[in-house]
Amino acid sequence: MVKWLNLFVTIAVFSSISDAYKILVIFPLPSRSHGILGVNVVNHLLQAGHEITYITPFPVKDPHPNLQQLDVSDNFDIMDDVKRIMNNEIDLSNPITMFQIIIDLFTKTVHDPNVVKVFNDTNQKFDAVVAEWMFIDSYAGIAAIFDCPLIWFSTVDPDWIVLSLIDESTNPAYVPDSLSSTIPPFSFEERVTGLFIQIVYSAFQYLYWDGVVEDSFRNVIGPYIIMRGKEIPSFYDVNYNVSLFLGNSHVSLGQPIRLPQNYIPIGGYHIETKVKPLPNDLQKLLDSAKNGLIYFSLGSNLKSKDLPDNLKFGFLKIFSELKQTVLWKFEEAIPDLPKNVHIVSWAPQSSILAHPNCILFITHGGMLSTTETVHFGKPIIGIPVFGDQFINIERAVNRGFAIKVTLSYTMLDEFKAAIDEVLSNPKYKNKAKELSAIYHDRPTPPAKELVHWVEHVIRTGGAPHLRSPALHVPFYKKYYLDLLALIVAIILVLLVAVKLLLRVFRTNKKDLKKKNK
Repeated sequence: MVKWLNLFVTIAVFSSISDAYKILVIFPLPSRSHGILGVNVVNHLLQAGHEITYITPFPVKDPHPNLQQLDVSDNFDIMDDVKRIMNNEIDLSNPITMFQIIIDLFTKTVHDPNVVKVFNDTNQKFDAVVAEWMFIDSYAGIAAIFDCPLIWFSTVDPDWIVLSLIDESTNPAYVPDSLSSTIPPFSFEERVTGLFIQIVYSAFQYLYWDGVVEDSFRNVIGPYIIMRGKEIPSFYDVNYNVSLFLGNSHVSLGQPIRLPQNYIPIGGYHIETKVKPLPNDLQKLLDSAKNGLIYFSLGSNLKSKDLPDNLKFGFLKIFSELKQTVLWKFEEAIPDLPKNVHIVSWAPQSSILAHPNCILFITHGGMLSTTETVHFGKPIIGIPVFGDQFINIERAVNRGFAIKVTLSYTMLDEFKAAIDEVLSNPKYKNKAKELSAIYHDRPTPPAKELVHWVEHVIRTGGAPHLRSPALHVPFYKKYYLDLLALIVAIILVLLVAVKLLLRVFRTNKKDLKKKNK
């Protein structure tokens, strides 16, 4: 009898642990790197047995049976604005213009017919919403539609804007902004700049942005809440009802800053723990690269074939003078290649970087590529082109495992000098190996952390035990302004009292003198 009871308890425990949850995952930005991050969140949750509804502009072919995809590929229309930015047709000196694009993306996503169909279904239920945070909090309202916990996902290192949604803002005296590549200790100028940026953005947020975001929440999300027979809640309550923040970060990739209990760094979760085998031709190429192999890729946004001819042929000349083998991700055939140079239109980047004969990665510096270089412990030469690539490469340079080369028509001499420096100076390789060891020295792989904490939030009803009390402490209490006011009031009362006493004393003294006369 006892044996059967133990078996029943064991089955019950394991069945409760392996409950399948229904999770809505939202990664609406039409950027390939963000799509990779999103689909890997989805894949890990699917592998754990959960049912996923995925809002994405990058739907996968032959989806998992537990995956429902809501295709928002019309979001690519927003990229027209990005092209206009690059052509200087949109003035980014006015921040309102850039933030309007973010609002438009949110509105376009929620109004997409594929999304509307699901949101209009009042019987639809979710156990949690996992949404990418991109400078707009309106997506938090989606969790309010379905009365379920909200989990934000951040693609960048934790900074004061992100952390202020779940705790306190960081101190700009020693914590860099997400758009800064500086490393503490800061100079006086860097500290003042960080403080100025934080004050200006906070003022912009308070005076303008919060109102715009709240309006978008009420106008775009509000009708779905009313449809379910509920009143539209306060946006403050919705915005700060965050259960967890998952961050594509790790201390080996960024800074060792103070983090609240409900911020979980899972940087590198998108990299498979078991490296896929290389195709036969690439396996032979890397195996035979006795002097090492240099891998060169500019990512998916900038194609190598679109480089000016003087750069393409200049690179080839530089490569031809090396004893190392060079593998260049190039989108078209090149005649008369040097013997040590090989091109591929597509390359399994992780599998190449994992090979011990790969000794240098020449990269554009995207957030995924820089994470993979630390994961595999490879030094890099960075040629940033767009967006956060400049910050990523600057940070890698400051960490000591990278050299930055500026993309220009006259970059060839700088490019050759960078290759010679990395190949001849072991400090870059050693630093990359050191950071890689730190990166891998974790009690749990980041993918397992991701799944565990999403499940933990659902199992514990939104994980209220992890939430910081700092969110609900008014500004004046947090900085003891009430105590300061009390001290000032006491001092003023004492000053007034002393002044009155002195006046009374002088009056009495004068009266005494008159009597004596």
